[in-house]
Amino acid sequence: MFYFMGPFTMPDKTNAPAVEGLFTMDPHEPRLLGTRCRACGTYFFPAEKTFCRNPACDQADFEEVPLSRTGKVWSYTSASYKPPAPFVAKEPFEPFAIAAVELEEEGITILGQVADGLGVDALKTGMPMELVLRELYEDDEHIYFTWNWKPTSGGSDA
Repeated sequence: MFYFMGPFTMPDKTNAPAVEGLFTMDPHEPRLLGTRCRACGTYFFPAEKTFCRNPACDQADFEEVPLSRTGKVWSYTSASYKPPAPFVAKEPFEPFAIAAVELEEEGITILGQVADGLGVDALKTGMPMELVLRELYEDDEHIYFTWNWKPTSGGSDA
């Protein structure tokens, strides 16, 4: 898999998110995009636009916010079977790790695929993780990216 480590675009192709509005395409500091309720301060991912899901709040006034790009593993598991569409998998399918990462500042836990090459044997509860972008697939015009969690040596928000 291709991780951002050099030029941001490939010749004749445009980089694009696989799903618009979930994350920024910053190659060095990507961030998930969520919302925060202006009344109670509760954070949401994906972004909430209809009503505050905090049972103690009856407001519906949200601001879009970039979420922390680091957190700690709350839980993890292995996806040992190929998920159904719209999931995009290379053939032949290879199992991959999934981590639930708790963002300290926001207090929410976000589930996501772990970077390629890292199985559940490399993960530990409480391990610091950071958000990275990964090439998911490409067509004639675009290279589509998604986000993954990757272990990091630090625990602070970079």
